[in-house]
Amino acid sequence: MKVSRYDPLRWIEGQLAELEASGLRRQLGTHVGPQQVRLQLGNREFINFGSNDYLGLAADSRLSAAAAKVASEEGWGAGASPLLTGHTQAHERLERCLAEFEGTEAALVFSSGYAANLGAIGALVERGDAIYADQKNHASMIDGCRLSRADVHVFPHRDWRALESMLASGGSYRRRLIATESIFSMDGDRAPLVEIADLAERFDCMLLVDEAHATGVFGKLGRGLAEELGVEDRVAIRVGTLSKALGCAGGFVCGKASLIEWLINRARAYVFSTATPPAMSAAALAAIEIVRDEPWRRVGLLDCSADLRQRLHQQGWNVGACDSQIIPLLVGHPAAAMHLACQLRERGLLVPGIRSPSVPAGESLLRISLSSAHTPEMIDVLVAALATLATV
Repeated sequence: MKVSRYDPLRWIEGQLAELEASGLRRQLGTHVGPQQVRLQLGNREFINFGSNDYLGLAADSRLSAAAAKVASEEGWGAGASPLLTGHTQAHERLERCLAEFEGTEAALVFSSGYAANLGAIGALVERGDAIYADQKNHASMIDGCRLSRADVHVFPHRDWRALESMLASGGSYRRRLIATESIFSMDGDRAPLVEIADLAERFDCMLLVDEAHATGVFGKLGRGLAEELGVEDRVAIRVGTLSKALGCAGGFVCGKASLIEWLINRARAYVFSTATPPAMSAAALAAIEIVRDEPWRRVGLLDCSADLRQRLHQQGWNVGACDSQIIPLLVGHPAAAMHLACQLRERGLLVPGIRSPSVPAGESLLRISLSSAHTPEMIDVLVAALATLATV
């Protein structure tokens, strides 16, 4: 048998070497057992500050029991896209529950939060329209903007006055969409939603807010930052995820019934994706019930976050303008961030180093992600370790 020496992928090795040299090469790790605040990687256990399991629900037995029950009744795979035969009673129950939980007319479940942003943005604007997007929006929103073929105007992070100027001199467009996260995934800071909602009304723009890192955590009822700030009714398109504080998988969009009907017809990430497993919907329903019944989880989480921010600030760490359960240690150079992450791992602490393209070049950081399941003792271990490293 003749072996061909032609390798059309020979360029990859060189590119990987460049990533390695610049401190940007990533590698997968595999953990053993459930996702929780004590996480086993290989033969070693770590205190886990790297997960988005903000309410400690990912390994909650109530979610597993709900999923197992529906899996035994309705099977595992959905088998088709929702518009064919994939939309089950479990999906319908979840979407009704999400609409009730969010206080909207309707909701639609996507395979992921990434797909929800991709699908919603692409369905709402196209060539001849305009998008005004925060500089630090999540990659799913950035990719949705690119694929929409609309003109994209990026405003400086959280700078609503710059956004105002862009909108005032924005030219002639058929439709205009403002897109922002509420709690930003890497820096943990808040969008100025009140001011942005004012601008959306003043300039007749649609407003899309991604509450991925706020759902279940912020607001009296856990609906997110828009609820906490009293602007829910002024946000036309609310995007959320089931995979973070709710401990499940999938994403959703909620809003007017006409919006959801439009997405069912035009959101390509929904129309052309196989529906999520029915059991996932059952687990998400259980998680929403817990969010409703156990507000102490989010209250305790935000109290703990405020206390940790203060302690780290006193040690001299730069935590930026964070005001959430996500606390960045701003370092700058990717090698420095990974060195700190490695030193923390040696002390039994899992705190991921975040580098480009997850953050802009030169803004590498360590991302501390808190959970209501973290104990005061775990927090003390982290603070003690960082106190040692701050003096190195």
